[in-house]
Amino acid sequence: MFDLLTYDSDGRPRLTVTVENKTPTLSVFTAQNGIPPTTDYATRDVRGLFPVLDFDNTTSESIYFVGLMPQQYQNNGMTAYVYFTSDATSGDVDWDISFDRLTSADLDIDGNSFGDVTSSNNNTVSGTSGVIMIAELKSISAGVKMDNVVAGDMFMVKLTRDIADTSAGDANFLALELRGV
Repeated sequence: MFDLLTYDSDGRPRLTVTVENKTPTLSVFTAQNGIPPTTDYATRDVRGLFPVLDFDNTTSESIYFVGLMPQQYQNNGMTAYVYFTSDATSGDVDWDISFDRLTSADLDIDGNSFGDVTSSNNNTVSGTSGVIMIAELKSISAGVKMDNVVAGDMFMVKLTRDIADTSAGDANFLALELRGV
C-alpha cells in the first residue's frame, strides 16, 4: 500500500491510496463442494453442526473439487490451506494436493491428467478431538505442479490423505482455501 499526493487541474491537492492484496484468496471449497471419485473416497459426515468429509487412517482416500481460476490470479503459484479436525488426539496427518486443468484445448473430461503432487506432512493433531487445525501446502508453483492452470481456466483439485501419517483416527475435512503468492 502506498499514498501518493497529486494535484488536480485547479491546483488542489488529491490524495490517492492504492491497496493491493499480495496474497488473494482465489478459491474456497467446503465439504459440501466435494465430488467423490469412484473408489477410495472421503465419506460425508457431520461433526457437531458442521458438514465434514471423513478421511480414514487405513486407506488413502481422496476428494475432488472443481473451480474456475479468477482473473486476479497472477500465475505465480499458490499456497493451499486445509482446515480439518481429527478423531485422534495424538499423531499427525499428511495431505497431498494436485491440479488438473480443464479447458476446451485439453483432454476431454472423461479422464484426468493431474499435475505433480504437493505434500504437507507432519501436521500435528490437537490433544483435544474436534479442534480445528490448518495444514499449509506451500510452494505450489505455477506450471507443472498446477497442470498449467492460468487465470480464467476451469480446474479440478484432488485432495488426498496420505496414510503414511501417524494419526490413528479419521481426519475430518472442513474446508480448502487456495491463496495466491
